[in-house]
Amino acid sequence: MEQEQIWDADTARRYDTPGTGMFAPEVLEPTVERLAELAGGGPALEFAVGTGRVAVPLAARGVPVTGIELSRPMIDRLREKADDTAIPVVVGDMATARAPGTYTLVYLVYNTISNLLTQAEQVECFRNAARHLAPGGRFVVELWVPELRRLPPGTPATVWHAEDGYIGLDTYDVLRQHVVSHHFRFDEEGRQARLDRSPHRYIWPAELDLMARLAGFERESRHADWSGAEFTAESRSHVSVYRIP
Repeated sequence: MEQEQIWDADTARRYDTPGTGMFAPEVLEPTVERLAELAGGGPALEFAVGTGRVAVPLAARGVPVTGIELSRPMIDRLREKADDTAIPVVVGDMATARAPGTYTLVYLVYNTISNLLTQAEQVECFRNAARHLAPGGRFVVELWVPELRRLPPGTPATVWHAEDGYIGLDTYDVLRQHVVSHHFRFDEEGRQARLDRSPHRYIWPAELDLMARLAGFERESRHADWSGAEFTAESRSHVSVYRIP
């Protein structure tokens, strides 16, 4: 599956869920608050800006935001909320595309670095972030922790979420560090389901730190969420902040 096939017009149309899921205030507000703090009054660049879930409220906080985005349908949805003077967007791959200017903050949220399916591309993403940052600038990555401890030997899949109307299931290729997320959404009668799939390359926290060092970053902090909860062996995700010396 190519990324252009995944983030098509139909996905862009269904992506926003105002007030619920990843658009819920308890999810979005701590994210925006922390990013505004890390920007330190300077401009920010969002890799894979999408429909502007984070960029729009962050810009409303007074942080100048530019985006890089591969999917034109996602950009079209963003343009329904903010024009190109409010949030400029460069069309391209977050591992290689260049945005004009220099930034105090580059950020990459909601596991999106894992959409790059090779280690080499993920390393280039860090290097691309470094190219955009002023000295002392920060790169923030929000990412899930691979849940291989939940995967019994010989079993290639695990159900990571189940509720009325929805089942989330991941299938693993541990040799290549690949996982395909399967999202089953059922109709009101529960008789039919729509399946959406997305491929990822999962990254261990220590591997992410090494990618950062190769690009010239030092890790500044790591927390379990945007509110600053302690990161532990039981944490299912993390927010890692890297800084150019």
